[in-house]
Amino acid sequence: MSEEVKKNNYSADSIQALEGMEHVRMRPSMYIGDVGTRGLHHLVYEVVDNSIDEALAGHCDTIFVAINEDNSITVEDNGRGIPVDIHKKEGVSALEVVMTKIGAGGKFDKDSYKVSGGLHGVGVSCVNALSDHLRATVFREGKVYEQEYERGKAMYPVKQIGETDKRGTTVTFKPDGTIFTQTLEYSYDTLAARMRELAYLNKGISITLTDKRENNEDGSFVSETFHSSEGLKEFVKFLDGNREPIIASVISMETDKGEIPVEVALIYNTSYSENIFSYVNNINTHEGGTHLSGFRRGLTNTLKKYADNSGLLEKLKFEISGDDFREGLTAIISVKVAEPQFEGQTKTKLGNREVVAPVSQAVSEMLENYLEENPNDARTIVQKVILAAQARHAAKKAREMVQRKTVMGGGGLPGKLSDCSEQDPEKCEIFLVEGDSAGGTAKQGRDRGFQAILPLRGKILNVEKAMHHKVFENEEIRNIFTALGVTIGTAEDSKALNLEKLRYHKVVIMCDADVDGSHISTLILTFFFRFMKELIENGHVYIATPPLYLVKKGAKKEYAWTENQRDLINERLGGGATIQRYKGLGEMNAEQLWETTLDPEFRTLRQVSIDSLAEADRIFSMLMGDEVPPRREFIEKNAAYAKIDA
Repeated sequence: MSEEVKKNNYSADSIQALEGMEHVRMRPSMYIGDVGTRGLHHLVYEVVDNSIDEALAGHCDTIFVAINEDNSITVEDNGRGIPVDIHKKEGVSALEVVMTKIGAGGKFDKDSYKVSGGLHGVGVSCVNALSDHLRATVFREGKVYEQEYERGKAMYPVKQIGETDKRGTTVTFKPDGTIFTQTLEYSYDTLAARMRELAYLNKGISITLTDKRENNEDGSFVSETFHSSEGLKEFVKFLDGNREPIIASVISMETDKGEIPVEVALIYNTSYSENIFSYVNNINTHEGGTHLSGFRRGLTNTLKKYADNSGLLEKLKFEISGDDFREGLTAIISVKVAEPQFEGQTKTKLGNREVVAPVSQAVSEMLENYLEENPNDARTIVQKVILAAQARHAAKKAREMVQRKTVMGGGGLPGKLSDCSEQDPEKCEIFLVEGDSAGGTAKQGRDRGFQAILPLRGKILNVEKAMHHKVFENEEIRNIFTALGVTIGTAEDSKALNLEKLRYHKVVIMCDADVDGSHISTLILTFFFRFMKELIENGHVYIATPPLYLVKKGAKKEYAWTENQRDLINERLGGGATIQRYKGLGEMNAEQLWETTLDPEFRTLRQVSIDSLAEADRIFSMLMGDEVPPRREFIEKNAAYAKIDA
C-alpha cells in the first residue's frame, strides 16, 4: 500500500486505545489543567487530598509536606495507610491499583468515605503517571510496605520492608521534566497558601510544610505548621487582618442541613469591596455555584427584612439591591457534598440544586439570631448598606459616563492612545506605560501593526481605598476602560466584567524597574484584581520586564536583567566593559526598547495569574490598604527580593 493511501485510510487500526496512565502522559492538561507552574503544584494538592480524605473520615490529624533539595515532594500522614492486600478484580495489591489505575480509590466506596475532597481531582495515580519516580511507603497493621514506580509503572510488586508501630502513608515523587518543561521548581509561598487554606477548612488538622532547599539563620529548614481550632472563623480573621471591622466579632455557624454540612463565617469592614470565597469539599469554587446562590439569598432576604423593619430605609429615594448588602463583606462558605456536580469553564462551579435551600436556611437562621442579639452591630450593618446603596447610585452614573465614551457607545478613544492597525483582538496587544516620556519612546519603538500604547500620567488611583464612584470618575481609569473597550455590569451581575468587546488580548503593564515603577504596577494590578478580575483569570494581563543594564565593549553590547547577569556578561567580554544602568524606560531609545521589551521574538513577558483568590485578596488589602504594620512586616520579610534605588 502506498504512503498516500495509508495516510488516507481511516480504519480501526487508526484508533489509539490508550491505557489510562498512557493517556494522562499524552494529554496531561486534561487532568491537571496545564503543564506549567499551576499544574506542577496541582500534583502536590492531589497527594495531600488523599490525606485530607482520611482526615474527613476521622482517621488522620497530622500531615507533613516537604519540598526536598531536588524539588521532589514528600507527603506523609498518620491515616490508616493505603490497603496492601490483593485486589480481587485486578489480582495485584490494592496499593498498586490505587497508584496505577485512573479513577481507583476508596473514595468511590460510600462506606469508606462519605465525603471526599479529591473527587474533583484525578487522584494520586495521575501524579504517578506524570512523575519520573514515585515511592509509596505504607505503615499498616504493624508492618511497613513499599513500592516504587517509574513514569506510572510499578518497578516491582509491593513488598514488606520492616515492622513498625506507626500507621499512615508516605508518598515521595519527582515530577517528570519531559512533561513539565517550563519549570520543575516549587514555590514555597504557593504551597503554603494552599496548606494554610486546608488547615482552616478542616479544623483540628495540623499540616506542616518544610522547605529543605532553604535554611534559617540557625541552620534549620524553613518550615511552618498550619493548624486551626476555630476553622472558618479564624480564616476570616486572617483574611481581614488588614481591614478595619465595623462589627464586634466574626459571625459564624456550623450545621448540618439535609445531610449537607454547612459552615459559614463573615464579617463587615470599612472597605468598599465584596470578598466572598466558597468551597465544596475543600475545592475553591471561584466560579461560585448553588452554595453561593444559597448564601446570597439567605443574606439578602434576612438583612433586607431587618432593614425594612428598622425604619432606617424610609428616607432612601431608591431601591436597595443585593450588591449593597455585600459591600465591605468578607465571607467564607464551605459545604461538604457527597456527590458534587461541577460545571463552568474551569469546572469550579457547583451545580447541585439541592444545596441552595440548606445553605440559604442556615445563613438566615445565623443572621436572624445575631441581629436580634446584637442590635448595635445590626444598626451599623444597615447604615453601611445605606451608604453602599448611595455610592452604587453615584457609581452607576459615573459608569454610564465611562460607557458612553467607549467605542461601542459611539464615543472616541482616549486622546493619548496610540492605537494599532490590526483589527483582530487576538493579535493585538496594548502597553500601559508609566509617564509621557516613556510613552513617547514606546510609540516610536513599537510595531504599529499590532501594538498599541497608552501612557498613564503618574500613579493611578488606589482603588483599595476609594469608593466605587470615585474609581469611575478617575480620568486614567476611564481611559483604561475606554481603550480596552470593556464594560461593567450585566443583567445577571451588576459587577461582572463584559469582555465581549475586548480590543486587545494582551494587556501589558510596562513600568520603570525601580520602586516607583513597582508601586505603579501594583496600583494597576490592584485595579485589575478589584474591577477586572476576569481579565486576569482569562490570561490577558502581563508584566513587561525591561532590562536594568546595558553592557558595552567596543562593537559588542548585551543587556542584563540582574546584577549577576551584568557581572557574567562583563566577564565574558573580558572585563572593563562600559555599563549603563537604566533608571527608567525613558532612558532607552526606541531601538533599545524594541529589542529588549517590545519585540515578541526576544522579550520576556510575565503572565499574571491567581493561584489563590483568598491569598491574593489578603495581599492586595495588606499592600494597598490603611493598615501600616502588616505592610511594613511584609516588606521587611521580602526585602531580600526588592532592589531600592537611592
